[in-house]
Amino acid sequence: MQNLDRIDRKILDVLQRDGRISMTDLASQVGLSASPCTERVKRMERSGVIAGYHARVTPEALGKTLLVFVEIKLSAKSGDVFETIRRELLHMPEVMECHLVSGGFDYLVKFRMRGMKEYRHLLGDILKRLPVSAESHSYVVMEEIKETLYLPLDR
Repeated sequence: MQNLDRIDRKILDVLQRDGRISMTDLASQVGLSASPCTERVKRMERSGVIAGYHARVTPEALGKTLLVFVEIKLSAKSGDVFETIRRELLHMPEVMECHLVSGGFDYLVKFRMRGMKEYRHLLGDILKRLPVSAESHSYVVMEEIKETLYLPLDR
């Protein structure tokens, strides 16, 4: 971590749990007055330690109850192939996460959709966009046990 002291870590812990907390309440929880607390938060935002704030929407509220992970294994690999795939997947709103990984396949992709028909259509579209042929394996989630963006802080 880039020069984060104990108070910075406390601030990050509280903000990860409640990004809408007022600076006054945040300052109180970490043992500072509002002004120095606000300055610390702004410094961490400027330096990229805090990347942003968001509202977490329940998928059910939007009818997106199908969660699928897909492994994609490419038939050929090169820097150009990886860059083309990167560009394609970055611009697909259905792709929630995409990771180039080591191991038995090349990409792990996470999707949320309304149903299997939408997923089948999306997977076909993705495979058509790839610059080389690929093999895919899909994993439909039956029950979500835990999903979080919270990063534990070393103390």
